[in-house]
Amino acid sequence: MLAQILTYLYVIAAVVLLFGAAVFVHEFGHYWVARKRGLKVEAFAIGFGPKIFGWTKDGIEYSWRWIPAGGYVKLPQMITSEAIEGTHQGEPLPPASPWSKILVAFAGPLMNVVFAFAIGTFIYFVGLPVPVNPSIIGYVKTDSPEGKLGIQAGDAIVEVDGKPTRSWEDVYQITALARTNVLKVVLDRAGTRSTYNLETRENTPLPLKVLNLNPQDHPVIFKVEPDGPADKAGLKTQDKFMSFAGIPVHSQEQLVDLIRKRGGEPSEVVVERNAQSLTLNVTPMFDPQTKRGRIGVGLSSGSIRYEVQKPGPTPWAQVKETLDLMYNTFSALVHSEQTGVGAKDLSGPVGILTIMAAHVKTDYRLALKFLVLLNINLAILNLLPIPVLDGGHIVMSVIEKIRQRPLSIKFVEYTTTACALALISFMLYVTFHDFRRFSLFKSFFQRETQIEQTPPPSPIPAPAPAPR
Repeated sequence: MLAQILTYLYVIAAVVLLFGAAVFVHEFGHYWVARKRGLKVEAFAIGFGPKIFGWTKDGIEYSWRWIPAGGYVKLPQMITSEAIEGTHQGEPLPPASPWSKILVAFAGPLMNVVFAFAIGTFIYFVGLPVPVNPSIIGYVKTDSPEGKLGIQAGDAIVEVDGKPTRSWEDVYQITALARTNVLKVVLDRAGTRSTYNLETRENTPLPLKVLNLNPQDHPVIFKVEPDGPADKAGLKTQDKFMSFAGIPVHSQEQLVDLIRKRGGEPSEVVVERNAQSLTLNVTPMFDPQTKRGRIGVGLSSGSIRYEVQKPGPTPWAQVKETLDLMYNTFSALVHSEQTGVGAKDLSGPVGILTIMAAHVKTDYRLALKFLVLLNINLAILNLLPIPVLDGGHIVMSVIEKIRQRPLSIKFVEYTTTACALALISFMLYVTFHDFRRFSLFKSFFQRETQIEQTPPPSPIPAPAPAPR
C-alpha cells in the first residue's frame, strides 16, 4: 500500500513538473523578449483560475494557478491583452511597435521548439524504450469474414493501407486515420505473404476504426465484480489468463468467446499471479437475456515489453515523427466523412495529463518523448492565425504594420472575446469526452510494462593473421 501511494505521489509530481515545464518555457519566451524590447510586464502565470501560490517582484506578479490548461504573461501593450486579462491599471503606456509585438508573440512557440530539440538530444544520449509488440494475430473467429478468407492466429500483419507495420501500435494508428473503411492488408505466414482487402469496424470506448483482428496477448484482469463468479472463484486484479477450460488463451476476444459459450458450466482456469501459475475453478453465470456466460471481470491487454534503443532516435527524427502524426491527424479531421475521426476523438488537458502519467509510471524516457510531442503541438497550435493565440497576435500586428495605424479597439475586443469563448467551449467539449473515456485512460495507467536493456552486440573476433 505504501509503495502504491509513493508511486502515485511520484507520478503526480512528475506530471505537474513536466507539463509545467512546457508551459513555463513557452511563457518565458514571451516574458524574456518582452523585457528585452522594453514592454511592460505585469504578470507571469502558469495555469489559469484561482492562484495556488505566488509572489510579486519588481512590479511583476508571478503565480501558479489551479487550472492546468496553459498559462499567460500579462502584457498591457499587446493589442489583445486588455480583452483577455483586463484593463491596465496605472499610468498610460507608450504603444509597442508592430515588430516588437510580432517578436514577443513568436518567442513563445520558438522556445517550445528549442525545448523539444533539447529534450530530444537528451533522449538520444540516454536511449529510448521502444515497444516490442509484434503485430501477430492472436485469434480469428472461424465464422467471421476474416476467418472465411483463411486468416489464422499466428499470421503477422506486415503492411496496412500501403504502409509497413512493425507493431500493433502502427496497425491501430494507420487504420484509425485511413480514409476508407476497406483496407489492403498484407499478412505473413511462415515467410509467405498474402494480400487481403479487409473491412474495418468501430472500436469502443474510443470510436475509431479498427481491423477485426485481435493481437496475440494474454488478457489481464483490471476489475473484479464483487460477489460475481470470478470473485467467488478467487480471481484477483492483475491476474493474467493463460488458459480457460483447457484451451490456451492468446487473445482477449478469444477469452470472451470462451466464457460466453460456457454459461453455467464449471470451467478450469489457469492464471499467472506474481509470476506463479495458479489453477482455479469458475462457473460462468448464464445470462438468460443474452443467453451468454459471464464471470464479472474487466479485462485489459497484457503487459507491453520494451527494449531500450541506445542511442535513441535523433532529435530531428523525434520532431519529424510528431509532425507526421499531427499532419495525419489533421488530414483525418479534414476528411472526417471518410475517416470517422472528429473533434470528439481529440484529447484535452485531462487526456493529455493522464497519458503523460501513464508514461511517467512506465519510464521517465517515455514521458520525455511525450513531452517532445507536447511542445511541438503547443508551438504549432499557438501559431494558428486565431485571435487570442500567438498566431492571432502576429497576424494583427502585420495588419497594423501594413495599415500604419492600430486596429480598432472594439474590433480587437469583439474578435478576441468571440475566439476566446469558442476556444473555451471547445476545451470543455473535448474534456467532456475525455471523462467519458476515463476507463480507457485508467487501463493505460494500470497496464503492466517490462523494460529490458538491449544487449550490446557481440564483439566480432579479429581475423587470424594471414600465414606468411
